[in-house]
Amino acid sequence: MTDNQVSTDARQTLIGRVVSTKMDKTVVVEVQRTIMHKLYQRYLRRSKKYHAHDEANACNVGDEVLIMACRPLSKTKRWRVREVLKQAEVVS
Repeated sequence: MTDNQVSTDARQTLIGRVVSTKMDKTVVVEVQRTIMHKLYQRYLRRSKKYHAHDEANACNVGDEVLIMACRPLSKTKRWRVREVLKQAEVVS
């Protein structure tokens, strides 16, 4: 890699689960993190939802995806789906 090329690995990445695919080329990804309660020293789960761009509409609800930060694509979209890590199991 030459000096003038910028690696995309420097961008912020998150791993989450797809919770909605109802929009065209957009998915809603829920990212969970754990924090420790200051007083009780117990772990708590906190979650946040991100709108991510899915160009090929390849994601389904329940998929585990890797999203990376990008330029603003719309009012709420600042993330892009980089890859699908795990496909959701289809229940018949």
